[in-house]
Amino acid sequence: MPKKKKTKKKYIFVVGGVMSGVGKGVTTSSIGRIMQSRGLSVTAIKVDPYINVDAGTMNPTEHGECFVLADGDETDQDMGNYERFLGVELSRLHYMTTGRVYQSVIEKERNLDYEGKCVQVVPHIPLEIISRIEKASRTAKADVTVVEVGGTVGEYENILFLEAARMMKQKSPDDVLTVLVSYVPMPNKIGEMKTKPTQHASRTLNSAGLQADIIVARSEVPMDDVRKEKIAQFCSVSSQSVISAPDVESIYHVPLNFEKAGLSDILLKKLSLKARKRDMKDWIDFATKVQKAEKTLSIAIVGKYFATGDFVLSDAYISVIEAIKHASIAGGFKPQIEWLDSSVYEKDQKLLKELDSYDGIVVPGGFGTRGIEGKILVARYCRENKIPYFGLCYGMQIAVVEFARSVLKLEDAHTVEMKSEPLHRIIDIMPEQKKKIARGDYGGSMRLGNYETVLAPGSLARSAYKSDTAIERHRHRYEVNPEYIDELEAGGLVFSGKSPNGSLMEIMELPISKHPFYLATQFHPELISWPLKPHPLFVKFIAVLGKQSSKSRK
Repeated sequence: MPKKKKTKKKYIFVVGGVMSGVGKGVTTSSIGRIMQSRGLSVTAIKVDPYINVDAGTMNPTEHGECFVLADGDETDQDMGNYERFLGVELSRLHYMTTGRVYQSVIEKERNLDYEGKCVQVVPHIPLEIISRIEKASRTAKADVTVVEVGGTVGEYENILFLEAARMMKQKSPDDVLTVLVSYVPMPNKIGEMKTKPTQHASRTLNSAGLQADIIVARSEVPMDDVRKEKIAQFCSVSSQSVISAPDVESIYHVPLNFEKAGLSDILLKKLSLKARKRDMKDWIDFATKVQKAEKTLSIAIVGKYFATGDFVLSDAYISVIEAIKHASIAGGFKPQIEWLDSSVYEKDQKLLKELDSYDGIVVPGGFGTRGIEGKILVARYCRENKIPYFGLCYGMQIAVVEFARSVLKLEDAHTVEMKSEPLHRIIDIMPEQKKKIARGDYGGSMRLGNYETVLAPGSLARSAYKSDTAIERHRHRYEVNPEYIDELEAGGLVFSGKSPNGSLMEIMELPISKHPFYLATQFHPELISWPLKPHPLFVKFIAVLGKQSSKSRK
């Protein structure tokens, strides 16, 4: 019997033009989603052209959220978008940086893997990039692999990744596509869309040896046919391959807009792929719920990574924001999210009164001393005034510190991360982390990735999960000090989630008889919330908020 012909793997490179932040990540995710809807197996890869080996050492106010994968890899926030849109867990194989690629090549050279050859930037760096892309594709058993190259074309630092794409295109011209995501501005004083920046971006891409097969034109409003024809003429693509991508109310409408423009048909034709009829029903249902939601919930995120000059960078907490949206939409609500800087409460505690106007408060993760006392004040105010409080990672640690100070009356209770020798080390560094800190081992050395949590019967957490255990993603070095657990529990604090051996406190809460929702986690539940599968703790949080408004709270 003749062997079944092996289908060639296909690759779609997504690159940016004109400026950063125009939506390459959402475009990559949306392309993956629409190709999935045609019955194809899809995976995604993010390329970051930084010397950093991973995203764990990057400042969130500059780079945005550090997204942690199930295997513990610290990555760019776009990896979160990929997982949310594709509904799959990705691994460290799907993320690479310049630093990671060079590190690998140097290690191979030291191990004589190149058998004495002169190791050069070209071709060995692009070849390493190609090898990683192909390995990720094989491991995921993907028909189509979508690769997002960070930055914009023309930047010196991403040229080697574009060279890898060029080499793959040269070797298999029918199996590799390039999608250019470009911004088409419409200056107020001029009153029309200007295509010249996109023309320049296209030609800059040409200088790297690549021709855009498809141009996704980002703009404030839909693009007209005149502008499409102009881009097509000067960028050497057909007008059908110029896809208008105007601003939308929700990023979850982007795949539907792409399908409306026939993008999956264009991709299938260019890649010579056969696929089934499109099936976007589940996605359409979710997007419809987004539009129809009318009941509002007012939720404040109290953080410290918002300010960047005169602007607010909400990307530092993007997974938290999306998790709130997923659970809210599932419950039929439209969340109104506001960002509050915790440091303002340190200067004027009277401002805490503004928390009364919100249906719920979320205190996410973070590092460093700035704003820590403000967060502790927020935790106390929410606890004492029965305002629903949801703490994440650092948000749990400060809630435990606050409880120790206010309820147990332990003077100078603190976390050793903020104060090296407090009188009461309520939050202490994990034993295995002490040696790492002593030798300056900070990169990729925290407690990272998936760990199991055992849930206490009769607890709020247990009722949310509807299970005895949960698998959650972690990113921390500090934990509740075991020496204080008995005292904290005797004071009324409930540790409703613990590690299987009972040594690590993973979830804390107050009994629902004492508070409608006062719960915090050492892990990051926001990292595994998906549009079609919202996280159970966020679902429970939203359900409680829906039952009681800020006006009816007692």
